[in-house]
Amino acid sequence: ETQERVRGVEAQKANIQAARTLANVLKTSLGPRGMDKMMVSPDSEVTVTNDGATILDSMDVENPIAKLIVDLSKSQDDEIGDGTTGVVVLAGSLLEQAEGLLDKGIHGTRIAEGF
Repeated sequence: ETQERVRGVEAQKANIQAARTLANVLKTSLGPRGMDKMMVSPDSEVTVTNDGATILDSMDVENPIAKLIVDLSKSQDDEIGDGTTGVVVLAGSLLEQAEGLLDKGIHGTRIAEGF
């Protein structure tokens, strides 16, 4: 299996896409009309929940940026005890907006300073 190294804006966009994918998984479980997720563990144990922390704990995340998003959610849970889904969705939305700014040629450091 060969891995291809990407750099610059391509790498930033790949990382944004990974984080947005994670946020999109949780977004549908948020709010009063949030849908439950059914997860099956490697030992065939089935869990049905709409709790963001439980969903993230059940996921096998390999992308380093997506792992940071999971850590962000765990920090939120440790400090406040609630809002795990909200912080992931918020981070995903901010990154979605950042992607549009990258497309316009704005440097990533300027975007971060603006946020």
